[in-house]
Amino acid sequence: MRTIVRMSVESVARPGLADRRARAAVAALFFTNGALFANLIPRYPQVKADLGLSNAVYGLSVAAFPTGAIIAGAAAGVLVRRFGSARAATAGTVLTGAGALVAGVAPSVWAFAAALFLAGAMDAVTDVAQNAHGLRVQRRYGRSIINSFHAVWSIGAVTGGAMAAEAIAAGLPRGIHLSVSAALFAVVALVALRFCLPGPEVEPVDGTVADGGSASGRGGRAIGTRTVLVVAALVLIAMAATVVEDAGNSWAAIYLSGPLAAPVAVAAWGYIALVGAQFVGRLCGDRLVDRFGQRTVARAGGLVAAGGMALALAYPTVPGTILGFAAAGLGVATLVPAAMHEADELPGLKPGTGLTIVSWLMRLGFLLSPPVVGAVADASSLRLGLVVVPAAALLVVVVAGVLSQKPRS
Repeated sequence: MRTIVRMSVESVARPGLADRRARAAVAALFFTNGALFANLIPRYPQVKADLGLSNAVYGLSVAAFPTGAIIAGAAAGVLVRRFGSARAATAGTVLTGAGALVAGVAPSVWAFAAALFLAGAMDAVTDVAQNAHGLRVQRRYGRSIINSFHAVWSIGAVTGGAMAAEAIAAGLPRGIHLSVSAALFAVVALVALRFCLPGPEVEPVDGTVADGGSASGRGGRAIGTRTVLVVAALVLIAMAATVVEDAGNSWAAIYLSGPLAAPVAVAAWGYIALVGAQFVGRLCGDRLVDRFGQRTVARAGGLVAAGGMALALAYPTVPGTILGFAAAGLGVATLVPAAMHEADELPGLKPGTGLTIVSWLMRLGFLLSPPVVGAVADASSLRLGLVVVPAAALLVVVVAGVLSQKPRS
């Protein structure tokens, strides 16, 4: 789920041809960002087996990706201001593909972790940059279009996972498969760059504001205890969503191909089901929130994710587990946007501050989940380790009270 920057929508004329081309270009960047790493994820069981990794070592290794993202996230805004959002997004895309390729053919666990660190760092830069440019395009449109870009990201993730499943079924070597993927999406990104908006960036991309207001809050007032607690609860909601997503990223294929003995090509569909259902949830999410409010939708989603995954773990079968991951993806589809929206509207914080905090700290879910699940899997079983999914979903049900109940106008 990706970084959204708050902005004021201006009344502008009907978008021209250049604006429509720029929108298509940004959509292409989001698509490639979703598809690139999704080509590697279904290959994880083969990499784990070839390197002879235990669950704990594997979990620590894949945590290198969010570690790189957390570290590089601090520099993403600087790179965007220095080189421009379109160039930063394109360069990040090319280097993410290179990192995924090296990770897929890594000869050792250290090379595997280092490549994932690079891919994670470049993914974070791409994430900020493509959202920054998408918001530039949105300002030209004079209405909200940013959610459509995130839906396209989900389509890319499903496409990348399906590409990997087909490559596995066809017996295509990892090196060839990931080289084709990296080259193909690098070309897409480079072509998209030609149609992005020219000129300098005009919106801040790191949560700062142009008026130089105090970080302690609007008008320089100190941030109250209640605001701190609400922000903490919103971080928990976003982190819970990332924990569930990581279960699909890091463990779905491992669990299906290992304990449940599914063929590797079939095991890839655990991840595909999660991101596919997440895409459906994002398509429907705005209408549901408008009608029922953020709180109700989040709690219902938490119950769907917890119930679906709990049933899948209680009665383990290949079809049931794939459906369980689909329920998890559907349930958490709106959580990160909801947490970001609420954080950005909190009184006592300058615009962008709450959003930046949530965007930054939610990545801890990606960082902490893999080693925790891996350690539990080695000590007991991967099935028990995946209990973290319904547990995280139930946490959302508990803390969702901080979200708005009143539907949006």
